[in-house]
Amino acid sequence: MIDDGTGLFTIGELARATGLSVRTIRYWSDEGALPPVARSTGGYRLYDAASVARLELIRTLRELGLGLEDVRKVLSGETTVARVAAAHVVALDAQIRSLKVTRAVLSTVARRGSTAEEMTLMNKLARLSAAERKRIMEEFVEEMFHGLDTVDPAIQERMRTIAVDLPEDPTPEQVDAWVELAELIQDPEFRAQMRKVAEFNAADRGNDTVAGRSVWFPMRMVQLGAQARERGIDPGTPEAEEILRELLGDADRAAVLERMESASNDRLARYRELLTAVKGQGTPPAHREEFAWVVAALRAGTAG
Repeated sequence: MIDDGTGLFTIGELARATGLSVRTIRYWSDEGALPPVARSTGGYRLYDAASVARLELIRTLRELGLGLEDVRKVLSGETTVARVAAAHVVALDAQIRSLKVTRAVLSTVARRGSTAEEMTLMNKLARLSAAERKRIMEEFVEEMFHGLDTVDPAIQERMRTIAVDLPEDPTPEQVDAWVELAELIQDPEFRAQMRKVAEFNAADRGNDTVAGRSVWFPMRMVQLGAQARERGIDPGTPEAEEILRELLGDADRAAVLERMESASNDRLARYRELLTAVKGQGTPPAHREEFAWVVAALRAGTAG
């Protein structure tokens, strides 16, 4: 404090006492957050002990990310620290969500080695609103089932109501999965694949003699395929034919193979994996090896 018996401090003395820079203190003072209590004969700003306490409060609020306007309102009594803190928490939550999206996009770009154009698309997909995400999924499902009145209603309902929206606090993995899912369902080739699956289901509806419907990923097929692989049975052997007979009976093998190839390819398996990842349910077993064994056995049988 200055040696004149007033107990007042200059900006320089405040800086030395608090560890803040003279420039910072002067700026806060200029902005009205720390008004001087007096002026020296030379015109320098002077502050008292209350100013020191006020300065510590300003520093704390600023370190917590509050703007000077909010700081001024707290110091003037227009609002309370609690109200400002609550509002700031909301703002921080939004900022954190945005940063998570940014991190997920950049991580995906780095992993894929994406071009600038691909990065722009991924960023756009990641930042879509909930309504826009819902619209994309609804258009995909509508195209998949359009005009197919005989598709199993349970399948249609499951597809239409499936939850694919990101939670309010998504993980980077969920954002990454959504970006890949959005890219996949907007791919014309994948849409054509899904349409073919729907068409098969529509054709099978009400016809119990068609095996295609019964082998749309049933657990029995997974079990038999897994057992065959564990036993080292080659798909082209008589032993494999016995397994197919147990699984399919006298069904048309060519028709079953066509349905299997439409519904058990890697992209459809990846689609299911992405759906569960977006919903935060982990990655379910795709049973790709088991399905692949059955398809290989069917191909060998129909070729023979």
